[in-house]
Amino acid sequence: MQLLPKEIQEIVTIEKPWGGFIQYVLNQQVTVKILEIRAGEQVSYQYHHHRSELWIPLDEGACVKLDDTIQRPEPMEPVFIPQGAKHQLIGESKDYRILEIAFGDFDEEDIVRLSDKYGRV
Repeated sequence: MQLLPKEIQEIVTIEKPWGGFIQYVLNQQVTVKILEIRAGEQVSYQYHHHRSELWIPLDEGACVKLDDTIQRPEPMEPVFIPQGAKHQLIGESKDYRILEIAFGDFDEEDIVRLSDKYGRV
């Protein structure tokens, strides 16, 4: 049995008469964003010292590079990025959105860029 990181142990799906919901976090200090990735573009190949992230694709077409492995998660299929793991979002043939939940101390300066097509390394 694989142990889940504590950040995502609380993901639960709740059924209701009207449909239901997915709860990703409960009473945790987090920063939440929706990232918009354009086809043909990409974020830096990077890692963070002080935070981990949970990415949930909202659309088809997501492409995730995680520690040199490429994944193409389906919409709503969560991808956990541990603190210190190298990661990148790549826009292949279509635009897509990612719901990002960041755990830990969030600071936009906590980005160690390993490569960047825009010259920001």
